Amino acid sequence: MQTAILTISTTLARGEGDDLSGAELARLAAAAGCEVVARDRVTDDRSAIASMLRGYASERLPLVFTTGGTGLTPDDCTPEATRDVIDREAPGFAEALRAESLKHTPFAMASRGVSGIAGRTLIVNLPGSPKAIAQLFPVLAPALAHVVAQLGRDGGRGARH
Repeated sequence: MQTAILTISTTLARGEGDDLSGAELARLAAAAGCEVVARDRVTDDRSAIASMLRGYASERLPLVFTTGGTGLTPDDCTPEATRDVIDREAPGFAEALRAESLKHTPFAMASRGVSGIAGRTLIVNLPGSPKAIAQLFPVLAPALAHVVAQLGRDGGRGARH
């Protein structure tokens, strides 16, 4: 399950500080059986984020996880950039993440992360906190192999239906 991890942070993209969220996301993805083939950083810029996401989709990476840029500050534009790229929404992933997050903090209501499909690539926005990623990624992990299998099919019903 080839996977890209994209950290959205102007500060980290400038090389200032350690990408703890991206590292935690990569660690958990690998533990869930993903092969992390790309780990990048990009500024909080809608067009730059969208460009990176389009690049991953054009490489037909089945899974892309973003971290950061999902809050309420004026420069948090990850959801908008993701919507610029996806062809179809897959809201269950973002809904499941918010539901789990609410078990840990009422501030989860301020998370605007989205999830959707660009070509044959699932893109899921996660918060920019290593603690939140550690709490939330286990919700996604059990579904990843099934998602990748579905994205790889040309249509019709699979053998498991």
